[in-house]
Amino acid sequence: MGAQPDDATATFVTHRNLLFTVAYELLGSAADAEDVLQETWLRWVKVDLDTVRDRRAYLVRIAARQALDRLRALGRRRESYVGPWLPEPLLTTPDVAEDVELAESVSLAMLLVLETLVPIERAVFVLREVFDLGYDEIAEAVGRTPAAVRQLAYRARSHVAARRPRGEVSTARTRAVLAAFQRAVDTGDLRDLLDHLAPDVVFLGDGGGLATAAAAPVVGAAAVAALLAVALPNLAERTVRAAEVNGHPALLLSHGGEGGGEVDTVLALRLDDGLITGLYSVRNPDKLSRLGRETPLARLG
Repeated sequence: MGAQPDDATATFVTHRNLLFTVAYELLGSAADAEDVLQETWLRWVKVDLDTVRDRRAYLVRIAARQALDRLRALGRRRESYVGPWLPEPLLTTPDVAEDVELAESVSLAMLLVLETLVPIERAVFVLREVFDLGYDEIAEAVGRTPAAVRQLAYRARSHVAARRPRGEVSTARTRAVLAAFQRAVDTGDLRDLLDHLAPDVVFLGDGGGLATAAAAPVVGAAAVAALLAVALPNLAERTVRAAEVNGHPALLLSHGGEGGGEVDTVLALRLDDGLITGLYSVRNPDKLSRLGRETPLARLG
């Protein structure tokens, strides 16, 4: 006999934040993660819960499988994306920043690193390194043998280790660098900000063809400084405020007075050894719809 609907619902609600986080880390898109949750729910209500030993693990496997299928399809769609693609930023709750491992895993910088993995490697890495699933569980979720999953995990771990941010950066340091950017916006004076740029800094702007943004990556301190010198006068009328985005300090820019107007730009940083190596500007309005509310994320159900 199948489970009562209210029992299935209660279990799903209990683990919803975890399932959303799994899907989001695999996809880098809250909208796609919500679709995965819907697909997971439709499959979950058909399951006979009397046969399920570990409901949390079972739900994670369903969500991971659906997210992996969607990730493979998204790869083809992103080939035609207008300009650089950046993950969808999320306004996150304070507990996300307090969980150092979770905050690192959902940072825009790390999600961009995960984009360099093929879908199956990304799924294995996230499920193993972030959510600590066993190799047997991951194998069931991704349709590979445990031995193959171990190889994929090793390869993905090595790939990520070579590309993840170098050197531990404190929240205070990140806030100081963002404050320098905010002063540059307020005053039009770039000198303080330039001291924080690494020689190999990369600026990525995501407008998705719907908002003005750099059409290609801008590389190098001189080129990024020149871009900012042109952009700053256009930001003079913006309201700039600090916020926790994907578990890290970032800036939200909007038109209108303090607390007024919709956010039209999220600016996040990647810091390596205390210097800015990545400047990420998300302007695609389709990716800014969730910034009016905090999104709870979780590693454990």
